[in-house]
Amino acid sequence: MRVAEMTHPQISQEAPYQPRGLSALLRLAASGGDLTQLGAALIDYCGSHDDPQALLDLAWVLELKFERASALSVQQLAIGMQRLYRVRNGASREPLKLLVFKAPGDLMTNTPFECLVAQANFQIDVLYVDDSLEADFRLPAHDVILVGPCALDGNRAALARIATLLNSTCAPVINRPHCIPYTTRDGAWNLLGAEAGICMAHTVRVGRARLADQLQTAGRTGEVAGVKFPMIIRPVGSHAGQGLARVLTLDELTQYLNQSDRDEFYVASYIDYRSEDGLFRKYRIALIDGVPYVSHMGISVHWMVHYPYEEMLAHAERRDEEARFMATFDADFAQRHRAALATVAKRTGLDYVGLDCAETPDGRLVIFEIATAMVVHDMDDPDAFPYKPARMKRFFDAFCAMVERKATTNREYDDDTLQRA
Repeated sequence: MRVAEMTHPQISQEAPYQPRGLSALLRLAASGGDLTQLGAALIDYCGSHDDPQALLDLAWVLELKFERASALSVQQLAIGMQRLYRVRNGASREPLKLLVFKAPGDLMTNTPFECLVAQANFQIDVLYVDDSLEADFRLPAHDVILVGPCALDGNRAALARIATLLNSTCAPVINRPHCIPYTTRDGAWNLLGAEAGICMAHTVRVGRARLADQLQTAGRTGEVAGVKFPMIIRPVGSHAGQGLARVLTLDELTQYLNQSDRDEFYVASYIDYRSEDGLFRKYRIALIDGVPYVSHMGISVHWMVHYPYEEMLAHAERRDEEARFMATFDADFAQRHRAALATVAKRTGLDYVGLDCAETPDGRLVIFEIATAMVVHDMDDPDAFPYKPARMKRFFDAFCAMVERKATTNREYDDDTLQRA
């Protein structure tokens, strides 16, 4: 559609378009900015300019306005025009050059690195990769590569093509593509479920037809696909609690399937991780080069904990507890679960991976999910969460330091190779 003729002073029709990028748009949305007006301005601009950068921003705006189908269509238009994007020029004369491989898709398709490097002085190029990209595509100059696509079925072709592209470079790689599949829900269970100090729900991927067959015997065995009631069920590929349910009985499972239009699901045993006070506490942390950093702590009366949400805003004592948890994280939580977290880093082989986790009464680390595409940001209201900006800066600084460390190691290796030659 085309917006009626109107002026939008924030986007000049004459000057070259200045991309906002995902981080800035997320911050605008979080602060209550007018995405509708910006979207209208972008539509107006794109109606008279063939500018893929503007189309990419428009795609993000549409997704943040919950217009996912339209967002993906606009993104495809942009990628059809151009695959390689310079999203930032470095501030120094010879900036570190970070090349990011991304797969086409929504916010949950790739590592949302934009929030991690928002204040970095890197030169950043983004290459959108799918199976139609030439295997011998010439990569731009780079010091470090970040593999963005996460463990979605739709990303398999992109990850395979990225593996081929990596054969043409000696640069260090953050998150090798062959390690990404370890983070599927069933893959993580198979990898980590039996490890000491770790508690994970027995998780199975199962199709609708198999589930329907097993409903016939579930009443006698008390289990489906090897998972006993009560269980958690969700559609494959869903995130942020979409389609997630706890089912206690065969009748509830039958009702869930009747109401869902999906064909494949993850079923997992339910872990009751309530604390002694009856509240559920869930943590989001990340391992950066094997070192744990905390992003947030959610406290809720409900087993499915989202963050932030009304309960955290309504209960100052819960925010106080989160502040204490974050302040003591390195000396307390990270130390208690040091061995378990080291196991996650070693078994996955990932340089950067997020964990949604909790604790059992007997002191084990409950891992609900590991993923490379968990959203980590510093956009919570600083008046309500004044303790978070400093901790999140530390998180982002650690990620950027990892990038710089890998680039420095590679440059030193190159210099040494040249001297020996």
